[in-house]
Amino acid sequence: MNFNIYLDDRTGQQLVIAAERTGETKNALIRKAISEWLARYNQPTWSEEVLSFNGVADMPPFESGRNHLGAPAVDPLA
Repeated sequence: MNFNIYLDDRTGQQLVIAAERTGETKNALIRKAISEWLARYNQPTWSEEVLSFNGVADMPPFESGRNHLGAPAVDPLA
């Protein structure tokens, strides 16, 4: 698949320098950058370990501690 892209002068100059420094073509560097970005972008926000976590069996619910809280203080700025 072919695309035309337009870069500002500074980005274009940096790309030329990077291509010369690495010995790769500008197109190869652009393909690599896009592939790396897409691989990172397409990752789920949370790891599978976090997504599959079902809690700790003997841990009381967080909300159970609310019964021991006092009434909220009056907001002096309200």
